[in-house]
Amino acid sequence: MGFEKAAEEFDAIVVGAGFSGIYMVHRLREMGLTVRAFEAAEGVGGTWFWNRYPGCRLDTESYAYGYFALNGLIPDWTWSERFASQPEMLRYANHAADKMDVRRLYRFRTKVVAATFLDDSNIWKVELDDGAIVNCRFLISATGPLSATRMPDIEGIETFAGESYHSSRWPVDADGKARSADFTGKRVAVIGTGATGVQIIPIVAETAKQLFVFQRTPNWCTPLGNVPITAEEMDDIRRRYPTILEYVKSTDTAFPYHRDPRKAVSVPKEERDAFFEGLYNQPGYGIWLSGFRDLLLNKESNRFLADFVADKIRLRVKDPVVAEKLIPKDHPFGGKRVPMETNYYETFNLESVHLVDIKESPIQRITERGIQTGNAHHDVDVIIFATGFDAVTGALDRIDIRGEQGLSLKESWADGPSTFLGLQSRGFPNFFTLVGPHNGSTFCNVGVCGGLQAEWVTRMVSYMSNRGLTYSAPSEAAEAQWTEEIYRDFSRTLLAEANAWWVKVTEKPDGTIVRRTLVHVGGGPEYRKRCEQVAYCDYDGFELA
Repeated sequence: MGFEKAAEEFDAIVVGAGFSGIYMVHRLREMGLTVRAFEAAEGVGGTWFWNRYPGCRLDTESYAYGYFALNGLIPDWTWSERFASQPEMLRYANHAADKMDVRRLYRFRTKVVAATFLDDSNIWKVELDDGAIVNCRFLISATGPLSATRMPDIEGIETFAGESYHSSRWPVDADGKARSADFTGKRVAVIGTGATGVQIIPIVAETAKQLFVFQRTPNWCTPLGNVPITAEEMDDIRRRYPTILEYVKSTDTAFPYHRDPRKAVSVPKEERDAFFEGLYNQPGYGIWLSGFRDLLLNKESNRFLADFVADKIRLRVKDPVVAEKLIPKDHPFGGKRVPMETNYYETFNLESVHLVDIKESPIQRITERGIQTGNAHHDVDVIIFATGFDAVTGALDRIDIRGEQGLSLKESWADGPSTFLGLQSRGFPNFFTLVGPHNGSTFCNVGVCGGLQAEWVTRMVSYMSNRGLTYSAPSEAAEAQWTEEIYRDFSRTLLAEANAWWVKVTEKPDGTIVRRTLVHVGGGPEYRKRCEQVAYCDYDGFELA
């Protein structure tokens, strides 16, 4: 197949306008490349554009998530809360986009539907949903790990006569602002109790006449501890930005927490429980990420903390039967993302709130009037699907990406991704995935790790451009070794015992179940060290031409 003249040709194309995407565009433009970017939404923000549901906010400390402020790009930004709300995050994204002057390089309300690598010219042909075609040398995905919504396969969804929507597609008014969360006089169903559901449920319960929470699997949830940031505190944070950045870069997940060097099994119970109490009362992810170093390695150590948190749930939920249903029995503490909550458990003490255990009595169908489970029909006026995402690879699966000799990315990754550094996959030259499978940004503080990865990709693209190189793909050996390391390291942790969003589960035609991790768990510092070694050795592990 020869080079196909397109209406527009660019050095690089970026897909997505979240934080990683807009920063990638900025860095490529700075090095003098011609860049075009595409975004399905009407504006920038990525997950913070789409997720406008009530209660949506960061579960990462604002000042540690905001890489554009930390690295000096917008040091003047003032955070109002320790864990910023969605409206504030969207303002932050827009301010950053204007500061970097990248908005003009985007085409919004535009989806990339296909991308084909042209073998004889090392060019990507990119097809858009309006029929236009653009060509580029470097194709960079910044679609995000949690952007492809997942709707449940429930019979009768289309027959429901009331309002229904996925949490990441919350309805908006004529001005594009999120519709009011006032459900006065209405019977509301929320399906799902993951991180999103945990944020939505207490807010909906404030006004709903009746709230039915449909739970299949409970999660280990701990207090968020959000508070306003005073002007004095913000001034101090701003002075410490360089130190904060270096600190988070030194931690495994780029959150402002270091693990305790002790093993839980070696600490006396009284001392251990006092330690847990301090972590539980500490704002944010500390209880997950500042705990004993063997939390996700030793079942006995994990059980100590799980039992502690279970007792907290029993104290906070008055009905002991409901409390037990809210305590996970199928996965260790931290085996899934730990939702940060505000009055989540207290919500179930309200007479208007009803927990429906759909593991015990599954949803059979959705009817015109509500939801039919195995033992009851629940009449509702509104259904909110907090059912999560087709994580990490889902957004890429929805684009027909064809590499060398027509190789399909979706088919290549059907049983789990194979990559080198989580940045490129063999057979798909010049195609980079930011915050994609198997790289150091996905199981991480994305705000920081995504920015650091964009900088590394910029350096590699610059290296190639300066030397007239037009082809980059992992060697077979490098990709095989990296992918094996990813799967091996993950299998050694208790994370492997949970069906979290970062695990891809597929069923083969013969009935065999294949479980593959989508994330790198080796820690951010080690990941970046490996990337730097590769760069220092002239991008060893990549085949360049």
